[in-house]
Amino acid sequence: MLDMSRGLFRQFAALLLAFLMLGLGAGRAEAASCFYATSQGSTGPTNWNSYCWLDFSGYNDTAARSGAGQAMSYTLPDGTVMTFTLNISGAGITGAASPSWSGSAVGNTAFLGIGGRPILYQTAAGTTTATITNIVLTPPAGVSQITSYMFVAADGESSNDGESLGFTTNGGNWVALDNAGPISGSTYPTSAGLGTNTFSVTGVPGTVGANIVGSSTPTSLTTTIVGGGLQGVMFAVRFASIRLNLQINGARAASADQFAFNINATSGGATLASGTSSGTGNGPFTAATLTTASALPLTLTQAMASGSVNPLTDYRSSLTCTNSVSSSTPLPSGAITTNYSFGALQFGDLVTCTFTNTVFPHMRLTKALGTGGRRFSTDQFVMNINQGSTTVGTTTTTGTSATVNNASTPQVMGSAGTAYTFTELGAGTTSLTQYTSAMTCTNAFTGSSTTLPTTVGGTVTPQMGDVISCTITNTRRATNATLTLVKTSSVLSDPVNGATNPKMIPGSIVQYSILVSNTGPTAVDSNTVLLIDSLPSQMRVGTAATPTFTQGSPTSGLTFNATNDIRYSNASTAPTTYAGCTYTPVSAYDAAVKFICVNPKGTMAGSSGTPPSFTISFRAQMQ
Repeated sequence: MLDMSRGLFRQFAALLLAFLMLGLGAGRAEAASCFYATSQGSTGPTNWNSYCWLDFSGYNDTAARSGAGQAMSYTLPDGTVMTFTLNISGAGITGAASPSWSGSAVGNTAFLGIGGRPILYQTAAGTTTATITNIVLTPPAGVSQITSYMFVAADGESSNDGESLGFTTNGGNWVALDNAGPISGSTYPTSAGLGTNTFSVTGVPGTVGANIVGSSTPTSLTTTIVGGGLQGVMFAVRFASIRLNLQINGARAASADQFAFNINATSGGATLASGTSSGTGNGPFTAATLTTASALPLTLTQAMASGSVNPLTDYRSSLTCTNSVSSSTPLPSGAITTNYSFGALQFGDLVTCTFTNTVFPHMRLTKALGTGGRRFSTDQFVMNINQGSTTVGTTTTTGTSATVNNASTPQVMGSAGTAYTFTELGAGTTSLTQYTSAMTCTNAFTGSSTTLPTTVGGTVTPQMGDVISCTITNTRRATNATLTLVKTSSVLSDPVNGATNPKMIPGSIVQYSILVSNTGPTAVDSNTVLLIDSLPSQMRVGTAATPTFTQGSPTSGLTFNATNDIRYSNASTAPTTYAGCTYTPVSAYDAAVKFICVNPKGTMAGSSGTPPSFTISFRAQMQ
């Protein structure tokens, strides 16, 4: 028995709905849609937003009771079109808003704010039979077919004494999906038939909750509604959803790099949802979101967006997914991939996936000039990034004065944990002795713990996410003479091979040479060029030295006399003046000789870009 106040309220609602039906004529129903709840409610399931409730605002009682029935068509949120035929017999019924009354579970404690008229609600006492046949789901463009979907049935009112519901499907056996709790207490009507093709609800006294059940991929469904004119049912298509986003760890290799991430249908490759990174931040960005009524196999992909500078292979991409509901859907965690075959979602899944892109270490070296620009207009610089003895990035500058063209090496992608050095060389006749050099480095990965080098020739060991840029700034020195020395030796003969392919072994005779250049623009004062060379301990020089003096190109402008302009010293420390070199060798290769002193005469010319030079050579013996 129903209490009088509830019965009078429900009878009034039935009369109101019957009055509304008077305005409905026969004819074909217009295309409709389904509606999600706007909030969970106090007893709603966590995946409340995976149900899209079918709207019966377009219900036409005359058409539904005809032999052909009413043709219903719903455009679902994923673009799928669901069509079926609705036949009604028995007690009067129409479409009603949710909640259907103040004591119903759906609309009051769960699945709040469902739009439209999602309830087929009795308008007269008795038994109403609603038959849904020829259920067809037509997939959106680019999807070949729908092989599985979930059709949902629920109590749209409150099943009390003398009321009942019955659902028979030709699809998968009924499974319990969720419940909507009563407005008070914890009572539910009696139910039976889970795991079979017929599920039934039998009313009980008091305020009760509602059962929500599902059948997989039916093509027809018969519903029997028994009530005193105050009973209703609801139908939904249960969806699964997946959100795909992207996060950048560290820095972009180039600020213009952007990433497109897509959710595609595995079959046919159609893009079902897409997103793109933007700006210079690390994300996350606006997600690609797909809500689908069908169990479509999905593939998650990403690629570089238009306008990017670097390829996707410059980044290590990992994919991790989580599910906010309990599900057996396999989820990747830290999978290194840019193209992941996700498979099919299960109905009710609320999956969130994130591609995390971390750039492999990238480095660039740039040349800059300080005040005054170049020493000589022809000066150019070779900039190198080296891994051990291998040059992995290089550039040679062009330009004149303070203009530096071709200043930067290409951006080099390195390996995390590997050491790299940043160096420079003078190109051609350019001498770095005419410049002071300073190096500064920055890392676009502001959170990196990588220690950056601070001097030319410094080493860096980058980590993932590092994008390092270093600049070597050369500032020319004052306009003085600057002498540089380069020592070389070549084997003339040895005791075993003679002069044929001689080796540098004990007893071999070598030509020992010292190249002296003035890289500065100023000439050297007259007669002031003094070279005091400390001989290697394993080398002997004596009366067989036969020194020779060879002019460079340009010429040094100096003269040399083998009798007066070369001397020797046997001192334990280097002499400080030419006069301090007083030893006379006593043998062809005298072990007492420790220093060679050379003092050519005249004024050594200054450089105008190619340094003037001379070479002093003499014979020595290896010990």
